[in-house]
Amino acid sequence: MVLLLTGCAGLGTKLQSPRVSVIGIRALKADLFEQSLEVRLLVENPNSLDIPVRGLDVNVELAEEPFAQGTSAREFTVPARGEAEFDMLVTAHAATALLRIATAGREEREQVGYRLSGKLSTRLGLLRSIPFEETGTLPLADLGSRKRKAE
Repeated sequence: MVLLLTGCAGLGTKLQSPRVSVIGIRALKADLFEQSLEVRLLVENPNSLDIPVRGLDVNVELAEEPFAQGTSAREFTVPARGEAEFDMLVTAHAATALLRIATAGREEREQVGYRLSGKLSTRLGLLRSIPFEETGTLPLADLGSRKRKAE
């Protein structure tokens, strides 16, 4: 009965999408066409209830081109009006995005825009996933390094 009431209570609350942003990237292995990257993400919860996350699906665009995708089954909780950081592995198909960056204008070469989209899988009653979409920039000077921070 308690579980049923908890599930029903969650239905009356309109959840805002969490904010997901890149705070670090580390190259793990790479070849000409594919890279394995460890991406450190920050999830910010604007809601008044905890979000128990079961996993995350993410797509990354770089310079408006598909760049990487990944799925994580790692479970964690984002506290109400709080944040949580975690690492996930993504596979990057970098050839198209890197070509676009190389041919961009000089002012665009100092940094590149990114777009993250995807969904958080949750354990919130009947609400099984929460979509998200965020944009930001990455400094290009750090693209070749083993670890970098994003803005």
